Amino acid sequence: MSNHKFAVVVLAAGAGTRMRSQTPKVMHELAGLPLLGHALSTATALGAEHVISVVRHEREQIVDYISTFYPTAVIADQDEIPGTGRAVECALEVLPEGFEGTVVVTSGDVPLLDVGTIQAMVESHISGGYSATVLSAVLADPTGYGRIVRGINGDFEAIVEHRDATSEQHAISEVNAGVYVFDAQALREKLAAIGMENSQHEKYLTDVVAAEREAGKKVQALTVADNWLIAGINDRVQLGEVTAELNRRLCAAWQRAGVTILDPSSTWLDVTVSLAEDVTILPGTILKGFTSIGRGSTIGPEVQMVDTEVGENAKVVKSHVSTSKIGDGASVGPFAYLRPGTELGADGKIGTFVETKNAKIGAGSKVPHLSYVGDAEIGVESNIGAGTIFANYDGVNKHRSVIGSHVRTGSHNTFVAPITIGDGAYTAAGTTVRKDVAAGDLGMNVTPQRNMAGWVLQNRPGTKAAEAAEKSKN
Repeated sequence: MSNHKFAVVVLAAGAGTRMRSQTPKVMHELAGLPLLGHALSTATALGAEHVISVVRHEREQIVDYISTFYPTAVIADQDEIPGTGRAVECALEVLPEGFEGTVVVTSGDVPLLDVGTIQAMVESHISGGYSATVLSAVLADPTGYGRIVRGINGDFEAIVEHRDATSEQHAISEVNAGVYVFDAQALREKLAAIGMENSQHEKYLTDVVAAEREAGKKVQALTVADNWLIAGINDRVQLGEVTAELNRRLCAAWQRAGVTILDPSSTWLDVTVSLAEDVTILPGTILKGFTSIGRGSTIGPEVQMVDTEVGENAKVVKSHVSTSKIGDGASVGPFAYLRPGTELGADGKIGTFVETKNAKIGAGSKVPHLSYVGDAEIGVESNIGAGTIFANYDGVNKHRSVIGSHVRTGSHNTFVAPITIGDGAYTAAGTTVRKDVAAGDLGMNVTPQRNMAGWVLQNRPGTKAAEAAEKSKN
């Protein structure tokens, strides 16, 4: 293949009405990528000289995605003439004039089709001197699919659509998978010649295969060994089925790579996630985006993590984490909420019912309980007392707080930003800190506690509290 010119056409012009969604079918997500993203990733990985995506419905949204993530792909617009044949014809029009070689045709709603399968098709097509190659599959229930008709010797003879098939042909279990390889010149000639004289009044790509066969050209059908590779998605039921199968395969691949996944059925991974050896994933964990987990770390149970980097030997339990960094040996949770911009240093701790946002927490520092840390920087080996609030918003603007190293803050503190607390400083319990605290100082509110003698007996006579107080006094 490396010495042979070829182009890949990805069909993405369909309306996808059965998805019943305002989102284009090919833009529905599967394991972290749109369906079209999977197809274009495969097409790009093949090393084709040209990758062309044919679009029509919801063009602007689809083209924006392609331009952002696959800028080398070429856009072809399908006009008002319907059919897969016309879609491919539009794709050929954007190829450089005089392009000769091989054209691979795939679909944007067949996300599991892999590089190896297409490579095998192309290599067989070229080495055998075929004019057209069709990918087929053997299904237990072929209803609705075009049947692959073979001769007595097993050679390909025709594709017969389900509605046109005889009762004998309905019994055929080998079907057209909708993936093709053509000789470019022959494809151009045959597409120009075929019409739309059919029940759907569409220009069918399968008519090209039939025309090549009738012209005495070599045509073959190669049967795929794994039917999931050609599973198309037309509605949300099929999307759910393919999602579950891809996730099962992802989990199995990571398990073989040295990752412990205790319950793959409740663990969901995007294709962009990276896991090191000896990572342990506990049940109910969802890892999305460009999340990476370092060696020896344990994630879960019940963790949702997006675009987050976790170091080695860290632990995250029952927490939501987004666009954050968690250092080596650090611990998070349970019931923590790490929002974007959180950085937890090595051996640090973000504990129970703690929320952080745009916060840099140094190595060995701890925010153990019931606190909110927003727009803050905390040095190393500091401890933030339970129930602490970083009041970072004045109603108009956000402000930042800086807490030094080896600081000890009391329970139920409120830090009214912007403030700075120096290294080694302390703050007393219940303090609202509005002014900077210098290194080594103790920050506290000076209002003394006042106890009013006999208040309960005077103001709550007859209550259980009054009775208990009277009994204690006597």
